[in-house]
Amino acid sequence: MKRIKLVIFLLISSLFIFVSACSNNAKENSSKKELTFLFNFPSQTIDPNLDYTPLRAGVTETLVKLSEDLKIEPWLAENWESKDGQNWTFHIREGVTFQNGKALTAASVKKSLERAMKINPGVKEVLKIDRMEAEEQNLKIVTKEPFPQFPSELVHPNTSIIDVDAKNPEKAPVGTGPFSVDSFVAGSSLEVKRNNKYWDDVAKLERASFKFNEDENARLSALKSGGADVVYRPPVDSLSELKGNKEFKVESVVGLKTHELIFNTQTHVFKNENVRKAFDALVDREELLNNIMSGQGKLAEGPFLPEFTYVPKYQLKDIGTATALKWFEKAGYDTKDGKISKDGKPLKLKLLTYGSRAEFPIFSQALQSQAKKIGITISIDVIENYEDYLLKHNDWDIGMYSPLIAPRGDASYFLNVSFKPKGSLNFSKVDDQKLTSLIDKLDKTFDESERKNLIKQALTYIDEKTYYSYLVHPNIVVAFKDRVRHWTTSKSEYYMLTNQLDVE
Repeated sequence: MKRIKLVIFLLISSLFIFVSACSNNAKENSSKKELTFLFNFPSQTIDPNLDYTPLRAGVTETLVKLSEDLKIEPWLAENWESKDGQNWTFHIREGVTFQNGKALTAASVKKSLERAMKINPGVKEVLKIDRMEAEEQNLKIVTKEPFPQFPSELVHPNTSIIDVDAKNPEKAPVGTGPFSVDSFVAGSSLEVKRNNKYWDDVAKLERASFKFNEDENARLSALKSGGADVVYRPPVDSLSELKGNKEFKVESVVGLKTHELIFNTQTHVFKNENVRKAFDALVDREELLNNIMSGQGKLAEGPFLPEFTYVPKYQLKDIGTATALKWFEKAGYDTKDGKISKDGKPLKLKLLTYGSRAEFPIFSQALQSQAKKIGITISIDVIENYEDYLLKHNDWDIGMYSPLIAPRGDASYFLNVSFKPKGSLNFSKVDDQKLTSLIDKLDKTFDESERKNLIKQALTYIDEKTYYSYLVHPNIVVAFKDRVRHWTTSKSEYYMLTNQLDVE
């Protein structure tokens, strides 16, 4: 009998210890600071020299950072100087290590920038580096020509500094940021963990998930169900509901992107400047902003927000179907009974768009409907690997896009990549010698007032030629749980998972 009682006592004691241990583990797990962030645009690689996600997820950092008032400030470079705008010396911050423990030196920065230029032609194009020399923490850079805005180009996420000698940068880049890569599944998610040896304030979060989903309704469902803590670009028609719920917070700020209509100037139709002007008049910006985007943005006159001091005063344009028909007439089209034709044949066009901007397919259909009223047939294709397709193929006429127009707080980057013949974002395939000469002159100009004047000239000329049709400056809309602390909706859309981000 005593033996039975002893066995029962031991079993109860063991059960008590097991339950206590589980309870303690549950407390530990519940106290872990973790966060799930759901982004709208999937990444197929997290190679920092090709993709923005590692910088956004706090894995990598750049030499120079862009502040919220669009001024450049030191980051991995403590300071820099140049007497002539061509010979630069960057002082690399001391005491910084990569996530694998290796020290950050001028030599490792040099190797990283060399790799970025080798595998990304766009980086090579905008940096214009002729040669570099590393000595301890000083990196000397000589550009191919005087380049007064060179430091601002080092803000770009694709110039992120990584340990080049570390293996597999496509799936596990080793940077200097507050989080290191734990795992990555292409098109699905990036899992990161706290870098306890981070050179600045160690991150408040222990872990974070940077997940991708192009479906805005799925992102909203994840927020409501607890599958996500922060959601980028929830459906605009859900904002009133979210704002009325104390469990969530919503931020909506005008960002640095601009929705635009792209014209393929290499096609017979859109080589004609008057046809481009006709479509610029035909497009209904008010419908895009107010009906499709629920007012989340500002109408665009040009590529840049009007707050920038170098934006010219644009001439007021007539818009609407009647104006569009007049431009078609100037282009040599017949407009009998309000219908467009050329040599007795109706106009048929192909429009490309992509799904990660939920409003684009809807707007494409609205434009298709408008064009149909004047006898123009537009077919719509939703394309994956969108940017590559636009640059490499010529079997399309119109495209939708939303580029980051002012990622440096300066216009030179945008003008170079969007309008130079070999520009990495020259989707309209513009090749205009007068415009190229203006941009070349801008790149070599030091005086700030002269630079502003040249930018105004370039933007005015672009407006006159209508190489693109600028539609709306969209708001950046982010919804997050009330327990999230220190979230900042970055205008540049570069910095998302920061060391200050926290949860209760």
